[in-house]
Amino acid sequence: MNNFEYSNPTRLVFGKGEESRIGELMRARVPAMSPVLVVYGGGSAKESGLLERISESLKAADLVPIELGGVTPNPQLSFVQKGILLAREHRVKAILAVGGGSVIDASKAIAIGVPYVGDVWDFFTKKITPTEALPVAAVLTLPAAGSEQSIRIVISNGDRKLGAGSPLVRPFVSVIDPELFFTLPEKQIRAGVIDMMSHIMERYFTNEPDVDLTDRLCEGTMQAVIRAARIMVKDPHDYDAAAQLMWGSTIAHNDTLSVGRVKDFASHQIEHELSALYDCAH
Repeated sequence: MNNFEYSNPTRLVFGKGEESRIGELMRARVPAMSPVLVVYGGGSAKESGLLERISESLKAADLVPIELGGVTPNPQLSFVQKGILLAREHRVKAILAVGGGSVIDASKAIAIGVPYVGDVWDFFTKKITPTEALPVAAVLTLPAAGSEQSIRIVISNGDRKLGAGSPLVRPFVSVIDPELFFTLPEKQIRAGVIDMMSHIMERYFTNEPDVDLTDRLCEGTMQAVIRAARIMVKDPHDYDAAAQLMWGSTIAHNDTLSVGRVKDFASHQIEHELSALYDCAH
């Protein structure tokens, strides 16, 4: 087993209706009367009433929500740049992502771009190492990427799709209510499961010997994800299966399964090229 350091300070708040607490949870880090940029994807967050509940929670905690919707799968640099300008205009003090991995990734990129005087794309091309970022929080609506507890960000810029990472953008709090997954179409459930299985396998297949403990953790996580996925495809309203998928996606990518191991994310890098060119689901 290799030497390692492990730290994951994200506070995970799990359970039915817990998104209604996001205001009080953010106040632990964000001063009263601060504007908060609420980033989301399509219309489902509004149509379901989720955004309204989150807005009410923020206002009750003396925070000021500023909404920005329109994140697409394979989030684009142009959207991130739009968010940076809006955040600067309103002098926001934190970013709240309401969605899945794409929304959280876009939010993280905005968080880095707001205090940076140059082009945020410099971070993804390795021209800079960020030294500051706005705090990021998340309300997860799709189990897949594990972005709610990771340092990673993936952003597309035309036909280029690049990933980068910084501890500065690891969410300080993430709220996970499995009931928010009940309206997901089967295609998204399947895509999410493939993503989390890839995250595990690219840690599991290692050349590093004597990592028996994390071998067993990887195997157990994969078995639990497979079982839960089969249940949820048949019954999208099975709360326990949704909860297992949620925790599986988080464990798969928060580095719990990585300690002491050599990782290989070549498969993910190949997929980044494909989804950048063809805008297919990650």
